[in-house]
Amino acid sequence: MTPLPSPCISQCKLDAEQNCIGCRRSLDEIRLWPKASEAEKKQIWQRLLALPMLEKRKQCQNCRTEFSCGSGGKQGCWCMDFPPVLSITTATGDCYCPSCLTAVIAERELAQSK
Repeated sequence: MTPLPSPCISQCKLDAEQNCIGCRRSLDEIRLWPKASEAEKKQIWQRLLALPMLEKRKQCQNCRTEFSCGSGGKQGCWCMDFPPVLSITTATGDCYCPSCLTAVIAERELAQSK
């Protein structure tokens, strides 16, 4: 079984309630993470995934186009409607715009089919 990846997206800064504005974990959850059991990590992920999406303006890490994150989609953000082919642990940046994410998914599916 692959260990659960950290929710950290390297945009670390605490808000007034002591929650990270990047991954939205509490300070206690951030401190707990390195020593947490897989069950505890799963519990943290479930809490984070249940939070309402925050709409943010982002810039695509590939084409630099500005887009909205957290708007639309069946599960909150439009990117949640795509197959889960991108790994948080291997990501080289923050996010892709819809066009670039579609292209990345197609490239990975093609590579996996060979």
